Amino acid sequence: MTDRPLQMEIRHLRCFAAVATQLHFTRAAENLGISTPAISKQIQEIEQTLGTRLFERTKRSVKLTSAGHLYLAEVKQTLVQFARANETARRAGRGEVGRIEIGYVASAAFSGILQRNLSHFRRERPEVQINSWEVSMERLPKLLEEGDLDIAFLRPPMAYPSSIEELTLHRERFVLAVPADSQWAAGKTISASQLRVHSFVVPEQESGTMEVARRGKFSPKVAGRPGSLVAVLASVAMGQGVAVVPLTASEHIDVPGVRYCELAGDPVLSSIAMAYRQHERAPAVKAFLDQVREQTLVSGAAKRR
Repeated sequence: MTDRPLQMEIRHLRCFAAVATQLHFTRAAENLGISTPAISKQIQEIEQTLGTRLFERTKRSVKLTSAGHLYLAEVKQTLVQFARANETARRAGRGEVGRIEIGYVASAAFSGILQRNLSHFRRERPEVQINSWEVSMERLPKLLEEGDLDIAFLRPPMAYPSSIEELTLHRERFVLAVPADSQWAAGKTISASQLRVHSFVVPEQESGTMEVARRGKFSPKVAGRPGSLVAVLASVAMGQGVAVVPLTASEHIDVPGVRYCELAGDPVLSSIAMAYRQHERAPAVKAFLDQVREQTLVSGAAKRR
């Protein structure tokens, strides 16, 4: 029967480093909190495994051999790397390092919601890598479900897979974007019924357009669905129709040839939400979600005062 080869463990390296630093078995054992025979046994196991002596021992002294000197340099690097790996794992488990993939629609950036949450998180956890992408809204739920994105900032209502949840972050009203040479360009308030004869350029989130049409009791004549808010407003500027857009657009997007008007009656409401996987496991993503939830609660409390 043959002896199984020794499986070198990190404890062996720590014992070697302690003896090599102290050049004294008893003091090294005391520093590690083990017995002198135990540390001697582990040094013997290392030397047997390597097939070379690492120490020259006499009754009065302990010295490193040339092999021992070279081995010590490598062991020190290994122990440092081992400690770094452990700390990285611990920090990753606390969500202090990692990566987050965020998708957003442009209006979330125009509102400032996206920037505020990202900048706050980066201050708190600067070593988490955050990648953000503008994505067409219809693609966001599937990208979340399949794991290509971790979080999405979008405008509800949206149809989600059962695994996706959303949190409302911001509410605002819709306004009407009209060509600058329109009869309403002076900033009048417009009723839904007055829009019956007009064509509509429809943004990615069509709920505002549909609600205006419902209130005006007509089916909207769709002139186009160009995609992003900027593209929608460019179409309005070129005279293709009017567009029901979030108030954010009127405050932050200045397109030549476009004016904004208020809609009469009760506000037609819009919101920005954060969508995410219901059972998220990645610590960094969970930390981001927790921060946004906390900030949303604080913001909501401040608005109620």
